[in-house]
Amino acid sequence: MRIWKEITSIQKDGDDIIKLESGAGLLWSGHFLKQEVLKSCPATKADALNVHLVPHTHDDVGWLKTVDQYFYGDRNDIQHAGVQYILDSVVQQLLSDPRKRFIYVEIAFFYRWWRQQTESMREDVKKLVNQGRLEFINGGWCMNDEASTHYNAIIDQMTLGLRFLKDTFGDCGRPRVAWHIDPFGHSREQASLFAQMGFDGFFFGRLDYQDKMARMKQKEMELMWRGSASLAPPFADLFTGVLPNGYNPPPGFCWDQSCADTPIQDDVNLEDYNVDSIVSNFINIAHDQANMYKTNHIIMTMGSDFQYENANLWYKNMDKLIRYVNEQQKHGSNVSVFYSSPSCYLNELHQSNLTWSVKDDDFFPYADGPHDFWTGYFTSRPAFKRYERMSNNFLQICNQLEVLGGKSSREGPNGRGESDTLKEAMAVAQHHDAVSGTEKQHVANDYAKRLSRGWDQCQILVSNAVSALSGNKSPSIYCQHLNISVCPTSEELGTFSVTLYNPLVRRITWTVRLPVNGTQYSVTDPAGKVVDNEVVPVSNFTRDLRRDRGYAVNELLFQVSIPALGFSTYSVSRTSKINNVPVRKPEKHNGHAAPLSIKNENSLVQEVYQNFSSWCSQVVRLYRGQPFVELEWTVGPVPDGDNVGKEIISRFDTKLETNGFFYTDANGREVLERRRDYRKTWPLKQTEPIAGNYYPVNSRIYIKDKKTQLTVLTDRSQGGSSIADGSLELMLHRRLLVDDNRGVGEPLSEPGEFNDGLVVRGRQLIFLSSPEDASALHRPWAQQEYLQPQILLYPLPSSKLGKLEFSAVQSELPLNVHLLTLAQWDANTVLLRLEHQFEKMESANYSQPATVDLQHLFSWFQIESLDELSLSANQRLSEMKRLAWRIEDAYSYNLKKKWTYDMGEDPPVITLQPMEIRTFLIRIQFK
Repeated sequence: MRIWKEITSIQKDGDDIIKLESGAGLLWSGHFLKQEVLKSCPATKADALNVHLVPHTHDDVGWLKTVDQYFYGDRNDIQHAGVQYILDSVVQQLLSDPRKRFIYVEIAFFYRWWRQQTESMREDVKKLVNQGRLEFINGGWCMNDEASTHYNAIIDQMTLGLRFLKDTFGDCGRPRVAWHIDPFGHSREQASLFAQMGFDGFFFGRLDYQDKMARMKQKEMELMWRGSASLAPPFADLFTGVLPNGYNPPPGFCWDQSCADTPIQDDVNLEDYNVDSIVSNFINIAHDQANMYKTNHIIMTMGSDFQYENANLWYKNMDKLIRYVNEQQKHGSNVSVFYSSPSCYLNELHQSNLTWSVKDDDFFPYADGPHDFWTGYFTSRPAFKRYERMSNNFLQICNQLEVLGGKSSREGPNGRGESDTLKEAMAVAQHHDAVSGTEKQHVANDYAKRLSRGWDQCQILVSNAVSALSGNKSPSIYCQHLNISVCPTSEELGTFSVTLYNPLVRRITWTVRLPVNGTQYSVTDPAGKVVDNEVVPVSNFTRDLRRDRGYAVNELLFQVSIPALGFSTYSVSRTSKINNVPVRKPEKHNGHAAPLSIKNENSLVQEVYQNFSSWCSQVVRLYRGQPFVELEWTVGPVPDGDNVGKEIISRFDTKLETNGFFYTDANGREVLERRRDYRKTWPLKQTEPIAGNYYPVNSRIYIKDKKTQLTVLTDRSQGGSSIADGSLELMLHRRLLVDDNRGVGEPLSEPGEFNDGLVVRGRQLIFLSSPEDASALHRPWAQQEYLQPQILLYPLPSSKLGKLEFSAVQSELPLNVHLLTLAQWDANTVLLRLEHQFEKMESANYSQPATVDLQHLFSWFQIESLDELSLSANQRLSEMKRLAWRIEDAYSYNLKKKWTYDMGEDPPVITLQPMEIRTFLIRIQFK
């Protein structure tokens, strides 16, 4: 508790603000790790160089093999790896020797292994966890990517893994350290989320080679990372360390069956006796590593990809290494080596009481050589990136309706449905070799199949819930190929109904486009009022794309209004005979700027076509009453007959005076300023003027000057940049013909459904405004793009469908507040997350604190009680305690006073600060 002795003053400002000040600088507020967690940490020596050996395995949740193949050890002709054998072997070693330790990360695998164990083995493993010798680190379902992932999906996958650990092992199973040793660059938002989940520290392995060289020279491999420019410190601050060898052991010290390093041969009678040379080499490496770090403690990762299948090889040699290196202390060596863990190492860094520098940008882009930038993957596998984004959209709807529909949602007229399959599939899809697009093709196919199975289950659940809420027992129909104008129900029937569910807690207007074969239709809203509609021809672009999967010649357009957290049902009737209308063919044009051709203009939409080539086209649309221009792009199959790989971009050239600056979002939340050919923390030597200036774009990118801002919203994660002043570009698609020599062993040349190359279609929303007004446009529209309405069709007129409109709320949320999570937690409780979706000082109107009266928010149910939790929902917020650190600047911070509410005594009106997320476990009673 010595840190509190350093405090020179404690000042109260009002009821909530407490300032801690010190004559030596800032003290980062928090508490030590619970002592029971640290009891098993090894003894260290104040006058020694303490080397923390961390036995570990890095088990990709899919990469060269599928998840199942990795777990069971199948397809060893691709890669020898079997996770079940790793865990079997490691546990036996730990049970045989109380000195040994091990850390494990990927809960998607551990969960499978745990289900197969006997009760006796489970008890043994629980003892290892309680002793701190088997320690869970990170704790997510996977080790997620940080470039292509959306914060909503990151939070969900972490919550899934951490909940399993909490339910299975209690507080001793809760990880204290985040561990992203393999992702290819690191996002500031990821650090913010980890901090809000209660982690004390974060270690990662991959760092740009120039950045790493500079940090090693300056002893800045460990620092305080400020994860948010909006949240008051220290809520988003996270102590962060860069591991010295990626996540591998030091050269010459890999003793896995997959390695070729020499084992320790300690029989002096053998000619190959090598103890002296190995010990000398290790001590020299330890001292070299210590020269790059500030304290007398260093960490060594003893393991790598899918290692420890025969754990005895590792432990037998590490036992010898520890013994013989420590024996050298009798001869003047100051190196002390022992089994340890990231938590124990982090605690020693904290005990050093040093002052640490603060970093407030991110670690993108990542390069491991002058011409080896890992930035193309921001766009790789664009079809899967879109499917993942759509799957999360549908999962949030599934979660919400599981709550609103109650028990009837899980078993009803459409059968038995559940949300767990899609939750787990989405969690796996966040892996850094999944949505990133860096896996083999057959593994990408497996990820998509998993999502598809999850969709099947959630479709049943959603249909049941809508039936329960509307009183309509008719089977619903999902049209999953609307992006290529295919939907048999709307194409064939003369009368049908369209139900649209809105997952946002504000009423929205949405334009529906359905494939049809008639030329005139009547559309009525839930009140029976006639709605304007238009019929436009299906473009030749779409006909070519869908091939023989549909036969609609027209598209029916009409605008709908959908209530907050509810649905509306519209009735559609054909008033003309089916008429095959010929579609004019747009001119083909080869070149950079295609002329505009074929103009459809009516009361709802103006649209023109651009045709760049036989495999690249675009439709430009302006919808009535909407503040954006929509660009629907279609790319592929990218030709490869010239044996040249290609990357396709969409570029916007303007006269804006941008002076090298542009802006990209971090995982769909806060926006970071970028500057061409520049890095904030080291003098960049730019070797790749395009790849070296690309950044992840998860939801938006923009450029601006003093008067005007051009903002582009994307429908999936992509790579983007500003290569020239006034210019903005996004990479849409890529097809490569040569492997990148980074392990996957095949080029990124996706075959597509018809085996002639992948065709991808997507859309961008373009906003042009003043910089001051821009966030009020792109913030709510980004959420509406991310959480689009779900369409269900019924082969009946709306008069036969029961209740035609429903909303689960009494009042809409303010525009700056978003319902992030509404999901069933267990039989009696619901997980609720609300977030402020504007940054500090981003908008004069919406960057202000927002209040929400939870008791009067919902109309469908009443909240009886609630507890406020950490972001990951694995501990009460009042119990969340984090390590305290000295850092180089000062600030104040908020202390929330009350975390548990009795709704009868004190109905909560909660306040959200800019970018704040608050998480609650609520008990509800349906009205």
